Amino acid sequence: MTASTHSADISALVSENRAVPFDRSRPLPEPLRPDARLSVLDATKYFGDTTGGIRTYLLEKARYVAAHPELRHTMVVPGSRDSVAEIDGVRCYRLRNFNIPTQRPYRFLLNAALIERVLDRERPDLIEIGSPLMVPWVLRRANRRHRIPMVWLFHSNVPQVVTQIGPRVGRGLMVRVARAHTRRVGSFCRATIATSEAAARDLEAYGVGPVIRGSLGVDLEQFSPLLRERAHEVRSRAGLPAGPLAIYTGRLAVEKQLDILLDAWAHVERRTGARLVVVGDGAARKKLQYHPYASRVTWRPFQPDRGAVAELLAAADVFVTPSAAETFGLAALEALASGVPVLSAATGAVAELVEASGAGRTFASGDSSDLANQAVWLLRQDLPALGMRGRAFAERHHSWNGVFDRLFAAYRDVVAAA
Repeated sequence: MTASTHSADISALVSENRAVPFDRSRPLPEPLRPDARLSVLDATKYFGDTTGGIRTYLLEKARYVAAHPELRHTMVVPGSRDSVAEIDGVRCYRLRNFNIPTQRPYRFLLNAALIERVLDRERPDLIEIGSPLMVPWVLRRANRRHRIPMVWLFHSNVPQVVTQIGPRVGRGLMVRVARAHTRRVGSFCRATIATSEAAARDLEAYGVGPVIRGSLGVDLEQFSPLLRERAHEVRSRAGLPAGPLAIYTGRLAVEKQLDILLDAWAHVERRTGARLVVVGDGAARKKLQYHPYASRVTWRPFQPDRGAVAELLAAADVFVTPSAAETFGLAALEALASGVPVLSAATGAVAELVEASGAGRTFASGDSSDLANQAVWLLRQDLPALGMRGRAFAERHHSWNGVFDRLFAAYRDVVAAA
């Protein structure tokens, strides 16, 4: 399959405001592309107008399917109201649900009966579950009559998150419970998709199998070193400081360990003059803005325009991601594609990207002092040369077309074996 993922306009799927309300008491719409040879349904709570990596993954998958007429794609995600949006071959159901108080802007996805109706109507060949906790059980219930083969996209490593940031008292028990839950979800799915070797190793340690070794991709046209030519203009327009600049883009959540980054950056600025910009929103924002170093950070809200994100990344000198529990790290890959070196925790999937690309540095996970030391070291290197290594790596291994060619081949294998 060689069609470009850029051939489809996915704007109708991007915002809930563009979706059309539907009445639960009325029949659901007829399936698109009734002659499609493979139909996949994705269900996740991680999809909203201001959410991150999984939203990008699903929208790129939708773009890919729209360009391949033998495929059909359905998304089931939460929203503030019941609505439906579609493009050629792709339909997105947003089901009314409440916000999760500790994980805004995410919402619950609890509508097993309504999801069962969607399965009745859409008749997918395969279901991909894209959430780690309650959603797998909701899908299991909704699917009990249909018995459609299910796979699980393992993008949130709950046992690892608990290990890194769980309370000291009772942490061991919580980790054991998280591992047992992970094994149980893996047991009722035909396969679990790991997007990095680190995630695959963890799944093996948890007793989960079989594992499909997948990956994520990057839009190589949108995220490009060519944008660095406009860095001065972009910084001026966005109100970013001059001089050396590090950037973090993503959710502001406890598991992202941004407190470690702020602890470190006062020392980095004192030794190098480098400033820090944080782009994103999330439940941890208020707490982070009380940090002693917060007044020196340039804070920018979530940016829904992917082109604007690409410009901000290309205007920075270094991308920093402190979380030790990443299962892939899409934002870090976007930085590499933009020609921006990456500083990451030494455990987790981003470290794999850094080591494989040779375009960055790692620090001892959870250690703000080592983060500061490695940031100082990295900022004193030939950053443009490191950035070009990162770009070459992204081009070789992470185009979205290649990622989805391999993923849909794996889907076919799962369906054939069911």
